[in-house]
Amino acid sequence: METLYSVFIDPFVQMGQMPDFFMQVLWEGLVSGVLYALIALGFVLIFKSSRIFNFAQGIMVVFAALSLVGLHGFLMPVVGNEFVAAAIAMPLTLGIMYALAMSVERVVLRPLVGQPDIILFMATIGITMFLIGFGEFVFGGENKVMITEALGIPTGAIEFEPFGGFLLLEEKDVFAVVMAIVLVVSLLVFLNKSAMGRAIRALGDDHQAALSVGISLSTIWVLVWFIAGVIALATGIVWGARAGVSFALEVIAYKALPVLMLGGLESVSGAIIGGIAIGLLEKLFEIYWGQPLFGGNTETWFAFIFALIVLLFRPQGLFGEKIIERV
Repeated sequence: METLYSVFIDPFVQMGQMPDFFMQVLWEGLVSGVLYALIALGFVLIFKSSRIFNFAQGIMVVFAALSLVGLHGFLMPVVGNEFVAAAIAMPLTLGIMYALAMSVERVVLRPLVGQPDIILFMATIGITMFLIGFGEFVFGGENKVMITEALGIPTGAIEFEPFGGFLLLEEKDVFAVVMAIVLVVSLLVFLNKSAMGRAIRALGDDHQAALSVGISLSTIWVLVWFIAGVIALATGIVWGARAGVSFALEVIAYKALPVLMLGGLESVSGAIIGGIAIGLLEKLFEIYWGQPLFGGNTETWFAFIFALIVLLFRPQGLFGEKIIERV
């Protein structure tokens, strides 16, 4: 009993004794958390506007990153300068994500309007399988290096000495956090201030009422899938800078699922707060409790177990709206 007590209590003592190391763990958890939140935002936007759980969001992250790297590699021999190649490849990649959004709406979603939700969900699984096969055919299956220098992403490190200790911040992680903040703020401004943003929110609140006042369902669907594609590209760039670009990124993207369970499928703020919470908690648990209790590697499952515990007490998530049905 005393040993078990020390396993749970000693980490809190270590946090106080080594505050610099504790801050390092918090920083790494924050970086992961903001990236989880970015991916979750793609899920939330599409679900709010169409009631479709987009299973393809994970592969969209991979496909966007592969498109950027592939276009850059194709353009390099033509233009002879990696920065110019990156400047051309970026808008071309955005064009690819817009073409994907239009294709999904025209070919997949429009014919399935009015079908049960499970049919639309299965359709997004079909989109996933297509993008995996098409991506491997065009780009190959090997791991690729993200073009960090060509995109102007810093690769150095920033050193601090708080509390008489040592804190190291990777500049690419600082870039990821700043980019995520800018993207989230821009998205919130768009949703709350622009006419199209208000139309997206209206569809999320009441589909029938929004359609009755002339809001175009097809236009909104293309827009939200394109925004989800932009988010996927941003996520692919920062994750690719950290771990390379490969189809393994799809697995990382599904870390957004416990974020959605925690924050709620319809809440933008829930996706942000839930992502940061998951990132921080899984890193703290891995470092301070995962090693002594489970031998490490708890980051692969902690978020899912934590989200499941939350759902037992609040099935709609912490920020989701409680559904009340009258019978």
